[in-house]
Amino acid sequence: MSLRLGDIAPNFQVQTTSGDIDFYEFLGDSWGILFSHPADYTPVCTTELGKTAVLQDEFAKRNTKVIAVSVDPLDSHFGWVKDINETQHVTVGFPIIADPDRVVATLYDMIHPNASEKTTVRSLFIIGPDKKVKLIITYPASTGRNFNEVLRVLESLQLTANFSVATPADWKHGEDVIVVPAVSTEDAIKKFPKGVNVIKPYLRYTPQPNLES
Repeated sequence: MSLRLGDIAPNFQVQTTSGDIDFYEFLGDSWGILFSHPADYTPVCTTELGKTAVLQDEFAKRNTKVIAVSVDPLDSHFGWVKDINETQHVTVGFPIIADPDRVVATLYDMIHPNASEKTTVRSLFIIGPDKKVKLIITYPASTGRNFNEVLRVLESLQLTANFSVATPADWKHGEDVIVVPAVSTEDAIKKFPKGVNVIKPYLRYTPQPNLES
């Protein structure tokens, strides 16, 4: 059965390049990003893991742990990590799951038979501290993901969770956000001391609340 937004993310126990992991224990109270790769030693995947390594500190600042999964075995992962570090000029510091029996791939519906019966599509899940699925993005095997967009969406989700705001189209860090409809204008004025710009009763902007003035 396919996972949907708001569903509880399935737990699992696996071998990874960082040792044996229970997924829930690994996440703890953090946010999590689980993302799949069609296979080791493939060019697009190599660049994606390299980009994730570049952004490791940015994810950490946002209390977020990243973990990748590929259906290849663990010994293949170790060799591939060396290539990633060499070619992308990074140090991969996050776990890569070995999933040769496709346990995780099946739990998270990462095998799309019409695309490939054996390898995973490029699925990415953002999981909240409550272990619920907050975001699902699926790319075809041939298209690399935009991890700056993943970072942007993560920050948007966290702003919504912490401050009752939403983010408008093409929003970027530092720009104004939107007060969610569940908060009245009267309450918004009290809640957001930086000010509330009422365009319409349902469209109200306020400066990003987690930034210093």
